[in-house]
Amino acid sequence: MAEMSNSTVTAASAGKRLEGKVAIITGGASGIGACTAKLFIIHGAKVIIADVQDDLDLSLCKDIVSENISYVHCDFVKESDVKNLVDTAISKYGRLDIMYSNAGIAGQFHISTILEAESEDFKRVLDVNLYGGFLCAKHAARVMIPKRKGVILFTSSDMSVIVGLGPHAYVTSKVALVGLAKNLSVDLGKCWKSLP
Repeated sequence: MAEMSNSTVTAASAGKRLEGKVAIITGGASGIGACTAKLFIIHGAKVIIADVQDDLDLSLCKDIVSENISYVHCDFVKESDVKNLVDTAISKYGRLDIMYSNAGIAGQFHISTILEAESEDFKRVLDVNLYGGFLCAKHAARVMIPKRKGVILFTSSDMSVIVGLGPHAYVTSKVALVGLAKNLSVDLGKCWKSLP
């Protein structure tokens, strides 16, 4: 019998807390996204991982060995891709319970001053980290509001509260993502209350 890590044993003993839930995890090819996908599967969720790293995503799906995980190619700065991602979850499973907007890039992390920063890098980091998060929230909300339930999560950073540790683009995107999450909470609360 294969040995299980302490975290796997703990997760397994906690029960299937996500049994029957459908989750999308963006940036699911590696890092936090891949770890989250594995944990969600252990807890019984049906998971769609989304990324632009096709080889890594397909490899992860094979490694997890579960009928409850699949992959959709998604460029998060293209609204049509994000819409297709959410529509795929609905057509495959009939619901979306969790949107975990985890995809993000660091950009030019070696840059130390604004004088060295490149405008195109700044725009790209904000597009992926912030605009991508906005699009994920928008299309998840589109299917969650009528059901009056669902969870939208974002990956921010300690750099959203401790400044001066990273490049301007990355820090700005993570601070703005926290603002988006706060504003979205109020917006969705009002939407749910206004439904009959």
